[in-house]
Amino acid sequence: MNIRELIASYQSAVKEQENEIQILKQKIFRTGTLRLAVVLTVVVSVYVLWHNTTAAVAVLSAGVLFFLFLLKYHDKLYRKKNYAETKRRYLTGELKGLEYDFSAFDGAAGKTDHKHRFASDLDLFGENSLFQSINRTVTSFGTNALAETFLAPLENKTQILQQQQAVKELNDKHELVLHFIIKGMLTGKDNLDTKNFSASFSQISSFHKSGFWNVCVYLVPAIYLAMTVLAVMNIVPSVYFGALWVVTFTLSLIPSKRVQRVAELFEKKTDVLQKYSALFKIIEDGNFVSSELEELKSSLKSPYDTASKTIARLKYYYDCLGLAFSYPILFFFNPVLMWNVKYFIKIEKWVDEHGKQIEPWFSTLAKFDSLASLAIFAHNHPEYVYPAITEQYAFEAKALGHPLLHRDKCVKNDVNINKRPFFMVVTGANMAGKSTYLRTVGVNHTLACVGAPVCANEMTIFPSKLVTNLRTADSLNDNESYFFAELKRLKMIIDRIHSGEILLIILDEILKGTNSIDKQKGSLALIKQLISLNSNGIIATHDLVLGILENEFPENVKNFRFEAEINDKNLLFDYKIREGIAQNMNATFLMQKMGIYTEELRVKN
Repeated sequence: MNIRELIASYQSAVKEQENEIQILKQKIFRTGTLRLAVVLTVVVSVYVLWHNTTAAVAVLSAGVLFFLFLLKYHDKLYRKKNYAETKRRYLTGELKGLEYDFSAFDGAAGKTDHKHRFASDLDLFGENSLFQSINRTVTSFGTNALAETFLAPLENKTQILQQQQAVKELNDKHELVLHFIIKGMLTGKDNLDTKNFSASFSQISSFHKSGFWNVCVYLVPAIYLAMTVLAVMNIVPSVYFGALWVVTFTLSLIPSKRVQRVAELFEKKTDVLQKYSALFKIIEDGNFVSSELEELKSSLKSPYDTASKTIARLKYYYDCLGLAFSYPILFFFNPVLMWNVKYFIKIEKWVDEHGKQIEPWFSTLAKFDSLASLAIFAHNHPEYVYPAITEQYAFEAKALGHPLLHRDKCVKNDVNINKRPFFMVVTGANMAGKSTYLRTVGVNHTLACVGAPVCANEMTIFPSKLVTNLRTADSLNDNESYFFAELKRLKMIIDRIHSGEILLIILDEILKGTNSIDKQKGSLALIKQLISLNSNGIIATHDLVLGILENEFPENVKNFRFEAEINDKNLLFDYKIREGIAQNMNATFLMQKMGIYTEELRVKN
């Protein structure tokens, strides 16, 4: 499938949902009209048959049953309409996304961390960010899991390949992923703290371990049954039922405060678990081949049941416990069947058996949620490729492009780093494409290490740690100058190398915050040190003096350039990388174009 076919398929799907919505609206209207007709028909019929009690009751009963059937059918139609409307909204958002409008999706701007080793430099989070273009998560904890995947990419070849396989398989199961996303959107995203939520289940008491109450749950109903048999046989006077009821009713009231506390505690917890139960079931029902997906599915199973069924059982227990506080159950079921005690014990036993599984369940859901987003990203970019992962240091790519640049305008370039130590020194004019090239390399490195396809014709990568310094900022809060902030960043890089980490270092204009002489000396010294530490990377600079390093280290440094052509007072860029040192600079030309620097000023100076 190419991009045109993909867009056509989304457009067709949107149209299909619009037709479905219209059909469902018509059915809902007809069902509502029929319900009204049933009510009127029953009322008239009962009035006419008022003197024929049997016929009137029969008509009324049939009418009520038919009305309830229509009510249930109407509810089913309404849920289908909500699903279709949600699906249409999602598909419309995807169509916009294919035209690089990601406003329908969450960019998780709050995840931006300027101290992170590359996130801020690569515009990972926020509006029009890489994360926003990928994020399709439907749970808050799924969003966190996906964000963490990008903040701490995988560094192990086996893990990356397993993640690739999971993403590929989910891409092939597009309808399953789509169903998961729509059901999640219908559920609604909240800010559930899964760790605290899971920990709160430990607040349950040990009432269920009491031998006395466990015996009462079975003994009291048995006594009532025996009393009933004896009363029918006229062996025991029925008047004793009153005395027995008083005793058992009083007994049922003893744990009432504890029961009420548990009912209040589980009022929201049960709803939260039930809310995600449908998403658990989609994973449980999936037929997976890749080891990662199969492991996720297995984690939702116990020797006896699945997570969704286990949650449904808790919901049933809670609903039954809630009945214990209503009339007439309060006066009949509680004293006769020990109803409140029975379901109080069942809930506590459930927590005792499954309370520790809740956090792993949510972790599984979060992981699947994040993988679903990566699968949609792969589906939306059929022209992207999965990189080969190597155990020997390499970052090689053919026709590497930035995924956020429009496909019709994106100029793609190669990159070739296949030994240690090795640095590409990239020179070039302003706006010629140096910074975009650096971000292109960084973004695709990140995509590769999270198991996603990359914007390239082919790519081979060793999963090293990425460290960048593209836009260091000063900090008023920390009383830091721009220059000192940059030095701290560079020291962090050196410290990481000394600690044994294998890095891909991407730097843009080293030591921007000092004068040109210090800048040249410092930059040359830094690159020499990085080479001596057996490291790798790409360094972009306006300082052409750094080009001499290729002569000093011919095996470890290679010069590349982006050129700008001044033609008839126009500045032209082709954004293609070439070997060698840049020949044309354009700062003065741009200043002249903007009226900042004129020929008269040049003569005066």
